[in-house]
Amino acid sequence: MSMQSGVGFSSNSNAKVAGSEACQKAVSKVEKPSLVIAFSSVGYNQPELLAGIREISKETPLIGCSDAGEITGEGPNKGGVAVMVLGSDSVTFTIGQGGKIADGAREAGTALANDIISRTKDKIKCFIMLTDVLTGNGSDIVRGIQDVSGKNALIFGGAAGDDFNFKETFVYYNDAVISSSIVGVGISGDFSLGMGVRHGWVPVGMPKKVTKSHGAVVEEIDGKPAISIYEEYFGAKAEDLRKEPLANLAITYPLGITTEFANELLIRDPITVDEKGAITCAAEIPENSEVRLMIGSREEAIAAAKFSAGKAIEQLQGKKPQAIIIFNCIARSKLLGSHAKDEIDAIQSVMGTDVPLIGFYTYGEQAPIAGSLDLAFSCFHNETAVILALG
Repeated sequence: MSMQSGVGFSSNSNAKVAGSEACQKAVSKVEKPSLVIAFSSVGYNQPELLAGIREISKETPLIGCSDAGEITGEGPNKGGVAVMVLGSDSVTFTIGQGGKIADGAREAGTALANDIISRTKDKIKCFIMLTDVLTGNGSDIVRGIQDVSGKNALIFGGAAGDDFNFKETFVYYNDAVISSSIVGVGISGDFSLGMGVRHGWVPVGMPKKVTKSHGAVVEEIDGKPAISIYEEYFGAKAEDLRKEPLANLAITYPLGITTEFANELLIRDPITVDEKGAITCAAEIPENSEVRLMIGSREEAIAAAKFSAGKAIEQLQGKKPQAIIIFNCIARSKLLGSHAKDEIDAIQSVMGTDVPLIGFYTYGEQAPIAGSLDLAFSCFHNETAVILALG
C-alpha cells in the first residue's frame, strides 16, 4: 500500500449522524487509516458532530475545523460536513496543536510546530495548518511555525470559518473541539507533493504607498486616510463603506501588495473601516508597502484555479495524485456565486475526477508565495486558490 484516500460528505440535519455518515463513506475506501481530516459548518453542534466522526474513526489521529462551506469532488457545499481519510505504510502523519491565537498569534504557531516536531523523529516535508484568524494576525501564525521549522518550510492550510458570520471559529483535535485556536499535521516519509497557488485578481489604478500601518490596520495610504483608495475610485464616502459594505466590496475589489517573490500581487481583504478612515484587513499590510486596488472576475478566478491545478500536476513529475486538498477563500465563492462549481470542475478537468478531493472555503490561506517548491517561502494569502496534491 502506497497511499490510499477516501472522502465522504453528509448534510444530515442530525449533527452526530452527519459526522458518522461522512466518516463512514470516507473510511470505507482505506484499508488502514492513518489520518482523518474534517471540515464542517458551524450550523452543527460541534461536539456532537465530532462524536459522530469519532464513533467511526475510533483512535485514528484527527484534525479539522469549522468552515464557510465544504468542497468535495461533487462540488461546493454549504451546511454539511466533509471528511477525508488517508492511509499509507510509507507516509507518517504527525498531528499537533498550538495555543490560543488571542494569547499570541506567533506564539501559537511556534507551539504548534514544536508540538508536531516533538512527536516524531522523521524529517517533516510539509505542514498543514488549520487556524483561527478572527482573534490574531494570520501572518504572525505562519511566522511562528517558521521560527521553529525554518523560513523555507512548506506550509499549507486554511483559516477556519463560521459560515460567513465572523464571530467564532473552531478547530478539531482528536476528540476535542477547541475555540479560536490552531491545529496541524506534519507529513513525512516517501511521498510526492504538488501545489498550485494563484488568485487571478488584476490591479487597477496606480500604485500607492502605505504611509502608516500597524499589523492588520492600515491607517494612511499616500498620506491620506486609508479609505481614500476606495473613495477616489468609487466616489463613496467613508461612512457609506463601514463594516459590511466594505467587506462586500472587497470580494471583487481587494487590495494587493507588491512582493519581491512573485509576479502576482499578494491579496489582502479589507474588512472594516473606522471613524478615522483606517482599514482593518484580514492580515497585515506592512508600512511602506506598495499597494494596488485589485479587481476580480468570474473568468479570471476560474482560470487561476485551473492554472493552480496544472502547476500541482506538473510538480508531481508524472506521478498520479492520490489525494487533493483545496484551501479556497470564501471571497471566491461569493464572487462566483451560482458558478462556484465551475471552479471545482476546472480543477478536476486537469487533476482527474477519480482522485479523492476535499477542501473548504476559508477566511485566509497559507502556502508558499509563488507556488514554487524552489522558493518555498510560505505566507498568508487572501482570495487565493491553494491546491495541495499528494502522490
